[in-house]
Amino acid sequence: MTEAARPWRTLDRAVELRVRVTPKASRDEVCGLEETADGPAIKTRVRALPADGAANAAIEKLIAGWLGVPKSSVTVSRGMKSRVKILVIDGNAAQLKVRLDNLWQHLAEQ
Repeated sequence: MTEAARPWRTLDRAVELRVRVTPKASRDEVCGLEETADGPAIKTRVRALPADGAANAAIEKLIAGWLGVPKSSVTVSRGMKSRVKILVIDGNAAQLKVRLDNLWQHLAEQ
């Protein structure tokens, strides 16, 4: 699969990741892949309500844990009030890409 068909793109010192968030779920989890109008996205669920930024904070924490990076390195950059969000993960883009490639393979096998 080409990088264009993946839900992330590398930047100079970061990676942008597209996620699809379902708030008010029974648990916080990364649960698969989903096709969106903008392309593929990592499908996630969070317990937080979509009010006062709670779901955005929950998705930042969830993705940070999933990638094994500090929460402070993950921020919602677009889609603050949308279910489809773009997150920026600061750090070594090459290392983040390798982690995402491995996690992507795991999700694709589910």
